Amino acid sequence: MAELSPARILAELKNNGATHVVWLPDSETNFLYVLMSEEPSIDLVPVSREGHAFSTAAGLAAGGQKPVILIQNTGMMESGDSLRGWGLGMNVPVVMMVGYRGWTRHGVITDTAAFYTERFLHAFNINYYLVESDEDADRISIAFAEAQREKRPVAVLVGDEYHGFNVSR
Repeated sequence: MAELSPARILAELKNNGATHVVWLPDSETNFLYVLMSEEPSIDLVPVSREGHAFSTAAGLAAGGQKPVILIQNTGMMESGDSLRGWGLGMNVPVVMMVGYRGWTRHGVITDTAAFYTERFLHAFNINYYLVESDEDADRISIAFAEAQREKRPVAVLVGDEYHGFNVSR
């Protein structure tokens, strides 16, 4: 299986008019961070905890911007009330790029974060698309279109968990 490259993710964000990436900095997304920080059309908005990402994205969307939330599945679950109140309660059309920690395409899950991720999204009635490699990165565009059409958050589960980001650009 081919890996998911940061350049492909950035291209999808740009192609869909993303203006801001709201995120909690972490080591796994460092290579994506380097590319995003060099991209003049996208502003990076770091938050101190994941729950703040949803209120920040809601404010940006209310101001006419097109934010994306970059978050790990554990942080998404931790910030469920913020997602409920800000994202769903205010009908924010935002794409959440969710690192699918613990997921394996072979079905052997050893990390409960993966076990609960899709169940969490189902409980909140949030549609999602799995992206594992550059070949299926076009699902990001599908998520953007759906978020705009339905006026609500849509998730992109990054099954590679950004392992591809540990290679050269």
